Amino acid sequence: MSSPTTPQDPGQIRQSRLAARDRLGPEEIKDKSRAITERLLQLPVISTAQTLFVYVSFRSEVATGLLIDQLLAMGKNVAVPITRVAAKRLDAIRIQDRVSDLVPGYCRIPEPRPELCTNGLVPPSAIEAIILPGSVFDERGGRFGYGGGYYDRFVAATPKAWRLGLAYELQIIPLAPLAPHDELLDLVVTESRVISGLMRRS
Repeated sequence: MSSPTTPQDPGQIRQSRLAARDRLGPEEIKDKSRAITERLLQLPVISTAQTLFVYVSFRSEVATGLLIDQLLAMGKNVAVPITRVAAKRLDAIRIQDRVSDLVPGYCRIPEPRPELCTNGLVPPSAIEAIILPGSVFDERGGRFGYGGGYYDRFVAATPKAWRLGLAYELQIIPLAPLAPHDELLDLVVTESRVISGLMRRS
């Protein structure tokens, strides 16, 4: 019989993997994130997609600064999230420059400057690929977020977009006990491989 502290408890799994991620040093984060970025940029979906939604990394997440800069240099339309706390949703806001267009926002996470949010809103129908973070991922493209459900709601409202998770290998487990609202991903990119998920497309 499983106890509340066994690996099948979602809260314990999330806590364990986040603790392991937080133990990574700055150089490890930099090196692994660069390897993940290089692997991601080689994917055909990145080559063909013109409008991409990319999370802005915070603390020990896979760093996305280099990725955002590279995508902008490639001429892509890059949108990043702004958290609408009252509405419990994310909106996608297009940016032109990562350094000048972002300021500390919700939970001190970098978000678009307020003036960009008035005319830079990107509709979900225009987004071709979503690059998102998470606490835990599995071998079928399962994902645990951070408990707020923001990204699950966002990807559910953007059904035609490719869903790509960025993770360190230490965040991967064989099979996560997902809840019905947990969304599957198409691909999960780590520093050593690309995991094909079970997301089905019409």
